[in-house]
Amino acid sequence: MFENIIAQAAADQLKTDMLSRRLAPSMLFFGPAASGKGSTAIELARALSCEKGTALWKCDCPACARHRLLIHPDLVMIGPRAFAAEIAAARTAFLRDPASAAGQSLFVRSLRKLLARFAPAVWEYESKGGRVNPLSLLQSLEEDIDEFETQAAIADTPEKCAALEKLSESLAKNAFKLEDDCMSETTPIAQLRKAAYWSRLSPTGKRKTLIIENADRMKDEARNSLLKLLEEPPESVNIVLTVLRRESVLPTILSRLRPYRFLARGAVEEQEIIRRVFRDSRATPEEAAQGDVRGNAPGLVAAYLDSFLPQPPEKLLPLAAYFVAAVARSAAIAAKSRSFSGSRDVAISPVLKALGSYCAPIAESANFERAADAQEVIAALLAHSGNFEGRSFPRFLALALDLVSWSLNQYISDNTLIACSDIWRRRLGEAQAAYGVWNQRPELALESLFHKLREDMAV
Repeated sequence: MFENIIAQAAADQLKTDMLSRRLAPSMLFFGPAASGKGSTAIELARALSCEKGTALWKCDCPACARHRLLIHPDLVMIGPRAFAAEIAAARTAFLRDPASAAGQSLFVRSLRKLLARFAPAVWEYESKGGRVNPLSLLQSLEEDIDEFETQAAIADTPEKCAALEKLSESLAKNAFKLEDDCMSETTPIAQLRKAAYWSRLSPTGKRKTLIIENADRMKDEARNSLLKLLEEPPESVNIVLTVLRRESVLPTILSRLRPYRFLARGAVEEQEIIRRVFRDSRATPEEAAQGDVRGNAPGLVAAYLDSFLPQPPEKLLPLAAYFVAAVARSAAIAAKSRSFSGSRDVAISPVLKALGSYCAPIAESANFERAADAQEVIAALLAHSGNFEGRSFPRFLALALDLVSWSLNQYISDNTLIACSDIWRRRLGEAQAAYGVWNQRPELALESLFHKLREDMAV
């Protein structure tokens, strides 16, 4: 039970609570990215359904077999999250040894984690302008996964392995497209209501498990629906919420959850995870110690997965810096043009100076020239990001907010720091909602964001 969760005390505590029959009906898993929250939640669902009660990883009971394939009807997973990096990393692991059953299974599981968000129990198609119809993609993915599993069982020659590799490429491409075009950045209220309805139906086996990842990313009406479910949880279901930070959960919801804290693991343990899960021994603890492009230490597993993104953080950071510096420059020009001081020099706001002083060098180090025209800036961003492929637009916005925070903390010491940070947080949040909730294209969201921020800053 939980033997595939490495160096995570929360999993040990869960095992203790299960064996002593003190497991809470509703739980919160919180901790840093790639710390095993999702994997532990999936393992908990398998342990609760195990027909033998031992939930060993190689348990041969029908329930465990279906849970390992992520096709058990008593497991539902909802909530926004990124899948592309894990799918790409899993496919790379599979390609190292196409005949390996472990590599084949890892790749299929990574795909099914995405498809779970589109399970009939919690999802129904609604036409949304500007996005593709996901039905054909879903059907194609399901058919190709079945074909992949059939071919994998007989992949005993180089020719058969080559055919399997080609099929994996098509699967990954369609999975990326499904995620790019059809995944929401928040948990839709309709999906949460359907999950609540599903929770109240009788299980096909011993117990049901509802997993809600990134549970802090939902609107008020969805939170109210979640609160109602937690207030009256069905007898036969366990509910697991995952978040990065415990404080991001509303107190009324938090009071109904038993918290389990997932800690950042050491570099040696994370190297072992990469070796065992992804069959890759190239990553070293020294790489984790170097930290990411923002000077933080994200953990080796998170950094390893980020390296498979089409737009990794080290590529997005200069783009975000270019955008912030351009907004500051444009706002400074607008402020000067509105001045009635004639030929007198107009003092540039300390905030604008701070943003430009911090961000411009980062942008220029990536060969971005100074700019202030919205159309020029947006065109450059789209060209260098591949139109923000791989659902990288939310990560770009998050990096922009980080840059603003770092800029102001370094150069500003008065109350304008809080006021300016609030403006950027609000405007970037609006852009995030426009993209993730209202399906607005990145270029339109950027254009609106640029003009609003210029007006806010040119005071």
